Amino acid sequence: MIKMVLNADIKKGKINKNIYGHFSEHLGRCIYEGLWVGEDSEIPNINGFRTDVVEALKKLKIPVLRWPGGCFADEYHWMDGIGPRENRPCMVNTHWGGVVENNHFGTHEFLELCEILGAEPYICGNVGSGTVHEMQQWVEYMTFDGKSPMADLRRANGKDEPWRVKYFGVGNENWGCGGNMTAEFYADQYKRYATYVRNFGENTIYKIAGGASVDDYHWTEVLMREAGKQMDGLSIHYYTRISKDWSEQGSATEFDENHWFSVMQNALFTEELVVRHSKIMDKYDPEKKVGLIVDEWGTWFAVEPGTNPGFLYQQNTMRDALVAGIHLNIFNNHCDRVQMANIAQMVNVLQAVILTEGKKMLLTPTYHVFDMYKVHQDAEPLSLDFESPEYTFNGEKLPQLNASASIDSEGKIHVTICNLNPSDDAEIDLDIRGITVKGTKGEIITSNVMNAKNTFEEANNVTIKKFEGIRLENNHISGIIPSKAVVMIEIV
Repeated sequence: MIKMVLNADIKKGKINKNIYGHFSEHLGRCIYEGLWVGEDSEIPNINGFRTDVVEALKKLKIPVLRWPGGCFADEYHWMDGIGPRENRPCMVNTHWGGVVENNHFGTHEFLELCEILGAEPYICGNVGSGTVHEMQQWVEYMTFDGKSPMADLRRANGKDEPWRVKYFGVGNENWGCGGNMTAEFYADQYKRYATYVRNFGENTIYKIAGGASVDDYHWTEVLMREAGKQMDGLSIHYYTRISKDWSEQGSATEFDENHWFSVMQNALFTEELVVRHSKIMDKYDPEKKVGLIVDEWGTWFAVEPGTNPGFLYQQNTMRDALVAGIHLNIFNNHCDRVQMANIAQMVNVLQAVILTEGKKMLLTPTYHVFDMYKVHQDAEPLSLDFESPEYTFNGEKLPQLNASASIDSEGKIHVTICNLNPSDDAEIDLDIRGITVKGTKGEIITSNVMNAKNTFEEANNVTIKKFEGIRLENNHISGIIPSKAVVMIEIV
């Protein structure tokens, strides 16, 4: 029996809803075929956006959406994606498969999609191959409400009123695909470019600096020291794989417990990254004015057999659901510094929440985790104390349980628990303190096998189901958390 203590009267700040953000890059079939099919498509659409995908995404209450990349951002020239679509020049996507894109999905289309979804746009600007002037003009085009060349051009393209664009990234992975820069060089470049990312009218931009790859703590140190006062957020990127060696990819669906364990181990490493990068940020920003932005996270495995290796299309299993639950619990528990996170990616790429094939669409296990966890958005985190038993494999150990808890504006408490062990259940006794519990109910995502997945033929193999295995007695909730499961317990 695992003793857990929830202090309902000890609140620890606020879980920024943007922790539940998403990422859509011009990569493979994420934008084209996944989100955008055009008005003339036989696939049902809303102004060119797939109706089925849009409706599924609206259900998740997506708070923020990042675009156009990723590596693509630092080769994207925004003026190629405005004006009549038939006049837009084609471009070669050199990062992802060498395919030719027609630029039919550009600034207007992205911002319209955000309006449809009710999501804040998070645009990533081009530092690697773009100019300061180009970035300045893009911001002016989108947000200036007066008379100027860019505002007039926007009006000529059919948008009289400016958009509100709150989040703007000044470059992406500038240590790599965004220009192969040193931290010192990028810090100077960031300050230069960010100077011209201006606030027009009532639009106030939250400026995000391109941060570190994984555990490059030197990058964070330099950026905070040299440019911390000029930024609102600093990003980090980390992908969960079977190994720290990028040459070892592993299958997304065919794996044994060895690769299950290593993926759980690498997912939990996210907490160390958050803690250590946050500690450096605390040194220069003790008031936590600069948010830690984990704007690329998720699993990265080998592409599905027979698909373009540059499209990064992979299936999604119960293992991915656990990875998603672990990450969201970690971000919830560190919401004093983590202010946004964006899973990579939204549709048809890496740890996608949705997969499409022609007219067909399916919701992945990861989708259902986001659907279950959306109750944490903008809620207040609560103190949840417990000592997890160990999950042991081949002489190595991990905590079997990973969890977070919050209370929403209506006074409902939600506890989300992941059981990382693929074989053993976990019996819990949850002692609720600080309130008198009137009732409880639960939801669960689980399966009989580690690699259970949803397919276009069997789309409901892994879904949210009612969790029957909990009992309430004397302000204690007891029950059994099944192996390889993600559980949400609601307490009122």
